[in-house]
Amino acid sequence: MKKRSSWLSIGVLLLFLFLAACSSSSEETGNTSDEGNSDQGEKAETVVLRLAENQPDNNPVTIAMYEFADLVEEKTNGEVKIEVYANGQLGEETANIDQVQAGALDMARVNSVPVAQIVDEIGVFTTPFIFADQEHKYRVLDGEIGEEVLAKFEDHGMVSFGYLEAGTRNFYTTDKPIESVEDMKGLRIRVQPSDISVKMVQLLGAVPTPMDYGEVFTALQTGVIDGAENDFVSYYTSGHFEAAPHYTLNGHLSPPALVIMNKQTWDGLSEEHQLAIKESAAIAIEAQRESMNEMQEEFRKEVEEAGSVIYEVDVEEFQEAINPIFDEMPQYEELIERIRALQ
Repeated sequence: MKKRSSWLSIGVLLLFLFLAACSSSSEETGNTSDEGNSDQGEKAETVVLRLAENQPDNNPVTIAMYEFADLVEEKTNGEVKIEVYANGQLGEETANIDQVQAGALDMARVNSVPVAQIVDEIGVFTTPFIFADQEHKYRVLDGEIGEEVLAKFEDHGMVSFGYLEAGTRNFYTTDKPIESVEDMKGLRIRVQPSDISVKMVQLLGAVPTPMDYGEVFTALQTGVIDGAENDFVSYYTSGHFEAAPHYTLNGHLSPPALVIMNKQTWDGLSEEHQLAIKESAAIAIEAQRESMNEMQEEFRKEVEEAGSVIYEVDVEEFQEAINPIFDEMPQYEELIERIRALQ
């Protein structure tokens, strides 16, 4: 009886151990499945990129950035999302450029003028009267020269995807209209933080005043500066026309804008995501150029109806006054010759 009892006890013990082993095996299989799901979740995790934009929502460049973000999200099936922070929410252009270069910010839409302080080669596109007209400009930017300049961004820890239209910049003033070069003498003119822009205004006899974009409206209102320079779209969307109603059509500058991105962040993306971003940028840029040109005319009418006075001037007089600037730019001599050859 004792022997049967012992065998019974052993049988129960073996059954218990078998059930315990099955339970343990089941639990391990569940953890592996969870870990597998976790791995899959990590692979599908959304990449969120922050993009800084200093213009307001109604500016064509800002609209283009929202369209760019939508296209990227669509092409990547939601795996890459770009958050656009417009109206200078993440700081001014110069700060954004530094942040992108340092990796503190993923992307920014900026004008080429301040970027030239870091990427020297793009400075050639910010020289006065470098482009004969818009067709000439696009031949340069969309061709071999434009590609060569974009490639230089990688040497500075950044990448870029093409050139947006930023309009043609003209001078505008608060009180004294500019109808000739002589009228510029002594005027305090806000310029973008750029050595070329500073020299240009000096050659015209005015006093260059480098200043961040967000400070310009108040500076015009309070008399800290007598004027500034920008295209019709920015002149209108910024409200500068309210404080500086005299707008002079001298067309001294037509620098492109562009989207820059931190290179390390870019390199961390898959090839598929990189391709989606490039394709989206190309589509957004093409649409933005068209809308920007249309809005230049639209906003010119708006500011005229609001009371701004538009002054036609002898552009050649301004060109002659500024022309000596090229003597101080020997580093661009060969590039300038190539650009002029495409006219």
